[in-house]
Amino acid sequence: MTKQVLVTGAGGFIGHHLVKYLVNKGYWVRGVDIKQPEFESSPAHEFELLDLRRFDNCLIATRGIDEVYHLAADMGGIGYITAYHAEVTKNNTMINVHMLEASRINGVNRFFFSSSACIYPQYLQDTPDVKPLKEEDAWPADPEEGYGLEKLYMEKLCQYYQEDYGFETRVARFHNVYGPLGTYEGGREKAPAAICRKIALAQDGDEIEIWGDGQQTRSFLYIDDCVEGIWRIMESDYPHPLNLGSDRLITIDEFVDLVARIAGKRIRKCHDFSKPQGVRGRNSDNTLMRKVLSWEPQVPLEKGLEITYRWIEGELKKAGRIS
Repeated sequence: MTKQVLVTGAGGFIGHHLVKYLVNKGYWVRGVDIKQPEFESSPAHEFELLDLRRFDNCLIATRGIDEVYHLAADMGGIGYITAYHAEVTKNNTMINVHMLEASRINGVNRFFFSSSACIYPQYLQDTPDVKPLKEEDAWPADPEEGYGLEKLYMEKLCQYYQEDYGFETRVARFHNVYGPLGTYEGGREKAPAAICRKIALAQDGDEIEIWGDGQQTRSFLYIDDCVEGIWRIMESDYPHPLNLGSDRLITIDEFVDLVARIAGKRIRKCHDFSKPQGVRGRNSDNTLMRKVLSWEPQVPLEKGLEITYRWIEGELKKAGRIS
């Protein structure tokens, strides 16, 4: 019998890619979001426009479903999530709590929650040469305000639902996911897409703005590895949060240089210290992931960025903004 699954946030970047992945796996997929996918139609067998802040809509979304992949969230890049703490926290708390309870009530067998590396303590991320973050480092807690705090709270709620109700949950902590079909402008885009857009729009030798001093560090996970990891975590018997990220650390300035080489352009950097830059360093420790899943991300940053940059460049060409 074909497994029937729900992907929330199916109109978003990761959710849209996950729907395609699961359909290709042979699942029957219902996609739900407050909006349609931005760049191409959803391959979901059903796609419903629902505001998941409302509990009645969560009950509708989860009817007849075996497994829930819950990715729906009010989120964006560092500029967005640091500017709207109340709105982001309020919206995501309602979405998460309502979806978890509706899934339990409707007899869903397993629930996946997409958490974030933003849950990790800020006191462990105050230098660029940051020590890779292990899952156990989450406590004592000091998450990023708003977005990180509500993600950490939801992780604990998933734990409580397992302990009190025997409701199977799985949790992945995403580390900077990037790739094609993601938002690349408008205020909600993440750093990789924003940098690719800026360089695609620049002429050879132009200057682009970089938020912060460029020495802050991150690791970046390509979207194909992300959806593969989500599925593997959901299929596993591991009930605790797992990192899902690359363990290759790179500075933002080095990241810009890498995209510039892909674009074949000489780019000068103008560092804007007035803009938010997040923690000084963040990297994923994949030791537990490798042990639990017998797998780790496979796509090199150079390959993933080549695909991502060419896609954003192509979108800007289609819009007539570059030739």
